[in-house]
Amino acid sequence: MQESENTAHESHPTSSRRQFLQAGALAAAGSFFIVPRHVLGRGFIAPSDKLNIAGVGIGGKGFSDTNNAFNNGVNNMVALCDVDWGLPRVKENFEKHPKAKRYKDFREMLDKEGNTIDAVTVSTADHTHAIVAMAAMQRGKHVYVQKPLTHNIYEARALTEAARKYKVVTQMGNQGSSNPQQKQMVEWFDKGLVGNVHTVYLWTNRPVWPQGIPVPQAAAEKPADLDWDLWLGPAQKVGYTPAYHPFKWRGWWNFGAGALGDIGCHIMDVPFRVLGLGYPTEVETSIGQVFLKDWTPEYIPEGCPPSSQVELKFPASSKNKSAVKMVWLDGGLRPFRPEMLPEGEPFPENGENGVFLLGDKGLIACGMYGDDPKLYTKSGQKLEAAPKPKGADGKGIPENGHQVLWTEACKAGFNSKEHKALTSSFDFAGPLTESVLMGNLAIRSYTLRTPRADGRGFTYPGRKKLMWDGKNMKITNFDEANQFVSRNYRDGWKLA
Repeated sequence: MQESENTAHESHPTSSRRQFLQAGALAAAGSFFIVPRHVLGRGFIAPSDKLNIAGVGIGGKGFSDTNNAFNNGVNNMVALCDVDWGLPRVKENFEKHPKAKRYKDFREMLDKEGNTIDAVTVSTADHTHAIVAMAAMQRGKHVYVQKPLTHNIYEARALTEAARKYKVVTQMGNQGSSNPQQKQMVEWFDKGLVGNVHTVYLWTNRPVWPQGIPVPQAAAEKPADLDWDLWLGPAQKVGYTPAYHPFKWRGWWNFGAGALGDIGCHIMDVPFRVLGLGYPTEVETSIGQVFLKDWTPEYIPEGCPPSSQVELKFPASSKNKSAVKMVWLDGGLRPFRPEMLPEGEPFPENGENGVFLLGDKGLIACGMYGDDPKLYTKSGQKLEAAPKPKGADGKGIPENGHQVLWTEACKAGFNSKEHKALTSSFDFAGPLTESVLMGNLAIRSYTLRTPRADGRGFTYPGRKKLMWDGKNMKITNFDEANQFVSRNYRDGWKLA
């Protein structure tokens, strides 16, 4: 297939089908009609109640995203798209949905199946999230996009605005946002039990893949079933290597967003939701170094660091009357024990991933997906959230029903009460992702260097506090950092 400019059609070929789906009644075509649910009886699902879903990126996390949305046949899986048909999970997904049309190029899929598809799940590598999602939204398709929403800040803003423009139902794949235990933390805060929060700590054991290592040099023979050029999409062209695909791409800026991209949208979700945060005003970072030679640290600006500490500042809001210092730690680093966490009380998740919200009256602690929150007050009170509800089979509800809630909102339509009830539509997920990726902007600025005039090493002008104008997406005190707000797109893959 000849590569073409990745701009999408402005028409909405499925708008009439979507309106019909929302009405959920009859469609006359000669003597043919679709029978509504109440005629079929309890336990049956009328064809008019089913959402027609296409999946792009269907192995790995895409396997659960597509099948949770499929919901055991409550909806239709009409098309499946992946650039690598040789991956075990991709093959399994094809076998699970034998009637779904198969594609490698999402553009071809949207062109050929556009009259059939209602909604699209996007679970590709980070660098193609925005390209795929934008093309789908411009065709009037609802979209579910894995976290991080996008590879860079500009793309996050663009998708947020596009969702409103094209009036589609959206959800980012940070499934912890649908965790009912998060509501308990919001309630504790709203009741004033922790007072105004002034400091937030977020930490993770990521990266759990090789990171901070030299750039792979030798390209390997690519698998026969992989279309490498399609996998690269908008990224700078490089040769195939298993050091990038199918999983280790996360550690390279050309494709991924590092530990922040992997986990930031999960754990930063909690303070954003509880405190009602907006755009940060400043960011500063420090990163770990790798020494393969004595006294000489590796310099790998193409790759994410082995560990980092990022500090973001947020102004007071109408909900939280205190300015907030947010500290992110990765690479196995974690905060020291807060004074309000009693001795003997463990860190969330045994210290591997977690959140602390420190207020002037108390402390809220929880795990990565907002799990198992606890409140400790200065007066010595301890409160715990109720356990998460179980499904009909007595097991946990898959990913808190995050994908299912999105599909039901798609059926109800844009601006419906079901849509407004979603916990990570792009109106929320976009600004959240921008704040997460501010950390990466600071990390990449930290590695910028220029040779010293005397020839003795380098200076690092980006190792400073960066001031952020969120409305205009601009660093105001170090212009070189603004190159990381967006990216250079490969020819033929410009974000429309």
